[in-house]
Amino acid sequence: MSLLASLPNIQEHVLLAPYTTYKIGGPADYFLAVYSKDELVQAITTARKEDVPYFILGTGANILISDKGYRGLVILNRAANHSLNGTELTVESGATIADLIEFTAQQNLSGLEHFAGIPSTVGGAIWQNLHFLSPDRSRTMFIEEILQGAEVLTETGEVKAVTKDFFEFGYDQSILHHNHELIVLEATFALTSKPEAEIRQQAEENLAWRRSKQHQLDEFPSGGSVFKKIENVGAGRLIEQAELKGYQIGGIQVSPQHANFLVNTGGATAADVRAMIAHIQSEVQKKTGYQLEPEISFVGEW
Repeated sequence: MSLLASLPNIQEHVLLAPYTTYKIGGPADYFLAVYSKDELVQAITTARKEDVPYFILGTGANILISDKGYRGLVILNRAANHSLNGTELTVESGATIADLIEFTAQQNLSGLEHFAGIPSTVGGAIWQNLHFLSPDRSRTMFIEEILQGAEVLTETGEVKAVTKDFFEFGYDQSILHHNHELIVLEATFALTSKPEAEIRQQAEENLAWRRSKQHQLDEFPSGGSVFKKIENVGAGRLIEQAELKGYQIGGIQVSPQHANFLVNTGGATAADVRAMIAHIQSEVQKKTGYQLEPEISFVGEW
């Protein structure tokens, strides 16, 4: 582990629960926060040279970390340097969407406010093709619509500029799901000019809509939508049909507000979440005939 030990500020046996939106997860063998894309590249390159497994952690949403934790290096991506060129914003992958909405609103630049209230970094947004309903709620808007291009680290260690087509985006999908060695270092977004007041109003409307539909993280820890969308059938509706709203195992509960969210009512474990997911899948299959597939990623030692 000599090369890993040489990384500045690397820590050992760090509990991961505080870094996730579920507030669940055991310790990482090694843990390192990075604050620039160069530091991110250095950490990944070092882990690869040492043949140490690594995982890049953003806001900790849409993941469930094992109670046993992670055997390897967890890299907390806080790389958030950015630059503006007219209406084009280039930003490193650890910047949060929330911070960028605030910054771009101040610059009278519109585009990111459509994703207000979603806990995500830029890297996570591209991984998942972040999406939300359009202002008139008539369609789904995706982050790919404003993505101009990006810089990635390839599996061979090359830093490469790519266009948005490179990512092969789908619903909750990108090429990053199929090649975990591809890492987004920074992204460029094509924004449009708009008065700050209008941008802030749209962000607030989106936040209000989300609050009306689902528990927010300041109320109950949650990992976001648990199951993937089935075309023309809402996973939440299927869980409701199976009469599981409010059902609880240990500290984890099917949200009484939105059935596709599981909320940590206090002291929930990853084992509770896995047991709940299996129970929901079984009941929904039995009562509706549909097979639900998890949307969240399972990270660590199971």
